[in-house]
Amino acid sequence: MNKKILALLMAFAMIFATACGSSTAPASSAAPASSAAPASSAPADASEPASSEAAEAPAQGLYPPVAKEDLKVGVIHITDPAEGSGYTYTHDQGIVGMQQKLGLSDDQIVRKNNVNDQDASAIETAILECIEEGCQVIFATSWGYMDTCEAIAAEYPEVIISHGTGYKSNGANFNNYFGRIYQSRYLTGIAAGLKTKTNKIGYVAAQNKENAEVTGGCDAFAMGVASVNPDAEVYVKVTGSWFDPEGEKQAAEALIAEGCDVIGQHCDTPNPALAAEEKGVWAVGYNSDMSKDAPKAVLTSTMWDWSAYYTKAVEDVINGTWDGSNYFGGMADGLVTMAPLSDLCEEGTQEKVDEAEAKILSGEWDVFTGPIEDNEGNVVCAEGEKLSDADITGGIHWYYKNVVLK
Repeated sequence: MNKKILALLMAFAMIFATACGSSTAPASSAAPASSAAPASSAPADASEPASSEAAEAPAQGLYPPVAKEDLKVGVIHITDPAEGSGYTYTHDQGIVGMQQKLGLSDDQIVRKNNVNDQDASAIETAILECIEEGCQVIFATSWGYMDTCEAIAAEYPEVIISHGTGYKSNGANFNNYFGRIYQSRYLTGIAAGLKTKTNKIGYVAAQNKENAEVTGGCDAFAMGVASVNPDAEVYVKVTGSWFDPEGEKQAAEALIAEGCDVIGQHCDTPNPALAAEEKGVWAVGYNSDMSKDAPKAVLTSTMWDWSAYYTKAVEDVINGTWDGSNYFGGMADGLVTMAPLSDLCEEGTQEKVDEAEAKILSGEWDVFTGPIEDNEGNVVCAEGEKLSDADITGGIHWYYKNVVLK
């Protein structure tokens, strides 16, 4: 179908739905308010999710309300949720959680799986298929989808495209969402720092230090390690891919061969944890609780609950309160969490984690609070200062002082 004709038809459909449809909001909502938005975004909506009564009032957002029964939600995944543990699985669990909280039927969720985030044509096809199937909002979950999302959002201003990770947005129908995952990484670094006997901790990273998301998470983990074990070093090995099952395992094995006896990760599969278990060392998982994958190795896991954002975003579409702002939630919002500590952890770990978590949740201190020194001897954040959200999401291209790149 011609794109311009399709855009006109979609716009007409939204006007018709506004004139004829119900705008009653779901009866229950557990979505937290969003936190401060990253970079140059507008402030995130800090109000409670709209009630049924509020939904019947004139809409305050950029788009008219969409009757819940008429809603369709698209989601673009880089791999298949059926893999059952990593990045895509966790995002899809967030979609499922949103669907259950809001009472949407299965046919209201349109999934496009295994969409290569380095293939612009495949990304475009997936998004356009969601639009043709009637999706009013589309969640694109991988960093590499960003530029294509930006282009299609400009061409289809009546469709909301929400991009996970990344940093681009237009303040209207194209926003980005991510979270303060560094908070949980710091806490899991505490567990790793207390557990290591060799004072060598490995970290399998999907991207090099030019990617602030990966590097910032690695640094936060390393800071957590240093807070309880200043003698430990964090050895980083980069795979160069978000999803590389074999490469992730090989990187973990190489780090173990270097003497690392705890393996952390920022990559999609549980293979680093599985490699740790095979070699008789310990691991810290990512995305979901990876103790289910490697119960004899995993100390804890850095985790997401993406339903916190997906529920809020879809409620905003239903209620007509979508404002185009970015979302950058954290532990206080329930978006970022940490798996329970396993019995493999050292005695006293829970107390140290609880102490650091309380400081973070108090709002008086956060991970990227100075003084912070990189591994080249530069002070990147002075004492008494904090890195801004813009710096954290897009400006961390350095490794913390105890990090060694392998």
